[in-house]
Amino acid sequence: MKMLLIFVALFAVAAAAGESKHWAVLVAGSRSYYNYRHQADVCHAYQILHAHGIPDERIIVFMYDDIAENAENPDKGIIINRLGGPDVYHNVPKDYTGRDVTPDNFLNVLLGNKEAMKGVGSGKVLESGPNDHVFINFVDHGAPGFVAFPSQTLTAKRLASTLESMHEKKMYKQLVFYLEACESGSMFANGILSDSINIYATTAANTHESSYACYYDKKLKTFLGDVYSIKWMENTDKVSPPSHPLFSLLRIDSLSFAVSLSLSLSVSLSFFALFLPSLFCLSLCLSV
Repeated sequence: MKMLLIFVALFAVAAAAGESKHWAVLVAGSRSYYNYRHQADVCHAYQILHAHGIPDERIIVFMYDDIAENAENPDKGIIINRLGGPDVYHNVPKDYTGRDVTPDNFLNVLLGNKEAMKGVGSGKVLESGPNDHVFINFVDHGAPGFVAFPSQTLTAKRLASTLESMHEKKMYKQLVFYLEACESGSMFANGILSDSINIYATTAANTHESSYACYYDKKLKTFLGDVYSIKWMENTDKVSPPSHPLFSLLRIDSLSFAVSLSLSLSVSLSFFALFLPSLFCLSLCLSV
C-alpha cells in the first residue's frame, strides 16, 4: 500500500464576493476524565478557528465540560492538547454541555432547527445559507456504522440523511467534515453520500481500524490528544494569520507517512481555498 502525505497550504477569502460566511460545529462526544483528549481536541480546534477570524456567533461547541474542573485534573480550569502546551480551554463557548450533548441536538443544530433547540443550551443553530462554508469536527469513540455520544449513538445512516437534508435546504456552498473515531471511515463508506452534494470528509481511520491517542501526560495521567486531530491542528498552528485574506497558495507534496487516514472525497482539494479565512495547513495521509 502506498501512502501519500499531502500538505495543503492555502489562503481563503473571509467573505467571498462579500457574501459568504464561515460556520463551524465542533463536537466532543465523550465524557469522563479518561477521555480528556476528546474535549482537548475540540477546544484546540475552537482556538484555531477563532484565531483565523471566525466569530463566536458562528462557532457552535458541544462538549460535556467535565474535564477542566474535574477532581482528577491537577491543573484546575486548564485543558492542554500537547505536552507542555498552552491552555486551550479559555474562552471556549459552551453552547451545549452535559446532558445537552446528544445526537438529536447535534442534528437539529446542523439543520438550523431553532424551534427544537429553544430552551436547550445557548440555542445556537447553524443559520448558514447557499453561499456559506461549513466546517464540522466530531471527536469521540466509534465502531462500524456509528459514533458515540455520552449516553447514545449516532448512526451513519442518520448522519448521511441529515447532511443530504442540509444540501436540499441550501445550507452551504461547500462543507468540510473531519471525523475522529475508531472505524470512522464506516460513517462515509459505500457511497452513503451522493457525489454531487459538495461535501469533503476525512476520517481518522478506515472502516475497520482504530484511531489512536497520543501525548500521554504522566502528571495528568491521561492522553492529551488524538493523532489525526493533532496532525491537522499542529500544522495549522505553525502558520500565523496572514496580513491579507486573499487566496495565496495551494501546494501538494508527496511523502511517506505512518498514519493511515480514510478519505471520502466529493470535491477537489481546491475546496479548501474557499473555507478558512486565512492560511490553513492540512496533513492528510491517503491510501492508494
